[in-house]
Amino acid sequence: MMDTLVRLFPPPPPLLLPTKISQLFHASSPPCSFPKPHYTGKRFSRVQSSKYGNFLDLKPESTPEVLDFDLPRLDPSSRSRVDVIIIGTGPAGLRLAEQVSQYGIKVCCVDPSPLSMWPNNYGVWVDEFESLELESCLDKTWPMACVHIDDNKTKYLDRPYGRVSRKKLKKLLMERCLSNGVKFHKAKVWKIEHKEFESLIVCDDGNELKASLVVDASGFASSFIEYDKPRNHGYQIAHGILAEVEGHPFDLDKMVLMDWRDSHLGNEPYLRTGNSRFPAFLYAMPFDSNLVFLEETSLVSRPVLSYMEIKKRMVARLRHLGIRVKRILEVEKCVVPMGGPLPRIPQSVMAIGGTSGIVHPSTGYMVARTMALAPVLAEAIAECLGSTRMIRGKSLHERAWNGLWTTERRCVRQYYSFGMETLLKLDLNGSRRFFDAFFDLDPYYWQGFLSSRLSLRELALLSLSLFGHASFPSRFDIVSKCPVPFVKMISNLALETM
Repeated sequence: MMDTLVRLFPPPPPLLLPTKISQLFHASSPPCSFPKPHYTGKRFSRVQSSKYGNFLDLKPESTPEVLDFDLPRLDPSSRSRVDVIIIGTGPAGLRLAEQVSQYGIKVCCVDPSPLSMWPNNYGVWVDEFESLELESCLDKTWPMACVHIDDNKTKYLDRPYGRVSRKKLKKLLMERCLSNGVKFHKAKVWKIEHKEFESLIVCDDGNELKASLVVDASGFASSFIEYDKPRNHGYQIAHGILAEVEGHPFDLDKMVLMDWRDSHLGNEPYLRTGNSRFPAFLYAMPFDSNLVFLEETSLVSRPVLSYMEIKKRMVARLRHLGIRVKRILEVEKCVVPMGGPLPRIPQSVMAIGGTSGIVHPSTGYMVARTMALAPVLAEAIAECLGSTRMIRGKSLHERAWNGLWTTERRCVRQYYSFGMETLLKLDLNGSRRFFDAFFDLDPYYWQGFLSSRLSLRELALLSLSLFGHASFPSRFDIVSKCPVPFVKMISNLALETM
């Protein structure tokens, strides 16, 4: 869904991670190829003009911001060796650097622009950041969230939601890194070479750096992480704007998690046909009566939905809601790979963030989960490099990868991937029925599902409860469309537990 969420992959750059998602990219990552997009209806259908105009013609007014820190630089000429090199200074990279370095392990972060602000808006459930003692990094919270199923039904979720202050979070992580002695090298990584007990990175400035472990936190587009299975991802795609508007219809004490209504497409037959087959929803965070973050989102599709299609639907929706955009402060272009196989485990390069497979396969959420799992990975690394034994090489790689991806976490991810495969088969009406039943569940289950904190047994109980809450048409969807994904999940679970 949206970790404006890691919604952390710059396909067509720049990428976002959701607001919902979101993720974290490193400029040294080579560009990646995307599957051909869905085009729905007439390929060049035009959105009708209206008195509200077309906000797509407006240019974002914000300028890139850079933090003011005097970074300690690693001197490559000294040939001093560090224990861990982390590629990328996005949320994942800095969080891991902060956590690993507190064990006294020597860490160097490599990034072409380590002080640049992250481009994405990140949304999280407030309790997630409270449990991590990061609630001070939220710049806006809403006491409730709502989900518009259709024109006649709205779900109100009694769970506070917040937007992450990118500046506060990056500043906090950077301060902790500096306090722990983390070094920085400003460059792009072009190549990684491995020997029996150490790895070497080759940078675009001609320097070579050595470490016992290299961790890739550069985002989805990285070519440094290897897979041994076809990467059959689903894709979440979204277009978001932080805008000054003349007014909007949203309650200021509620954020809109999902708006599945399609009445705005009544005069757009081609867009409406496409939306019925490959549905999109609106995600909205109102800051005041004239400032709002708006994002039109396709939860998941395979192949990725056309980006122009998403933008046209958003124009039609805002026109219908009577929202006239005066100024655009920020623009987000988001493509998030979801599900698919995990990287090959183990391998010589460790990973964290978007490239490690921890994005939620059913929702696209990732930022809070990354913040929570970085300490887990750091502990596994410290058990090897922080001891007098200095466990390195293959043993280090195995312990690090298996520390992040325990058997239980792999099995739980299989279930979430089953959820994604189910959502891929649902049209607009099927999606509405699904989320109508989903948010009728006991809050322990739907909250736990969205926050990736349910055990495999609890997920099984959630499935039974969901089927019980579902309408007859929704049950028919489950019975008729889920057998193949279900059998695949059972098979994968058997392989994971062997």
